[in-house]
Amino acid sequence: MNVRDALEADADAIAAIADAPTDVARNLVHDRTVRVAEDGTHDPNADVPPADDASDADASQYGKSDPEDLLGFVSFDAQGDTVHVTQIDGTEAACERLLAEPVRFAECEGMAVEVLVPDGHGAVEEAAEELGFGDTGSGPRFDGARTVRYRLEP
Repeated sequence: MNVRDALEADADAIAAIADAPTDVARNLVHDRTVRVAEDGTHDPNADVPPADDASDADASQYGKSDPEDLLGFVSFDAQGDTVHVTQIDGTEAACERLLAEPVRFAECEGMAVEVLVPDGHGAVEEAAEELGFGDTGSGPRFDGARTVRYRLEP
């Protein structure tokens, strides 16, 4: 599994994973730090072939990503002394690898990390617990759905 910075070309795949409109996913990529986990068939160190013509100007080794290629994504930002995970979704293994990204950032900056997990989202709950997050109680409701707040102190 490769973890890399999200590209605008990943918006369709992120939207499919998040069950959100593509324009919302595109804005997420532009406005937050976003990492994606992919299946490992793309070499992040490979040279990108040159575009054949002007219509291929946006071509890269990733092209337009396919939801089948991405295993998950995480978005996060820092406010005050806390890194807030704003969205995370994907397979159980991807969630653990992806949640480790804001944790690494927070450790370097001496910050806490907080993630709100929708009730029953086992992959994220297990990833948070595996990485040492503590359940700090109920979080806010989103569209009527209950969330649990997990926090990792520096």
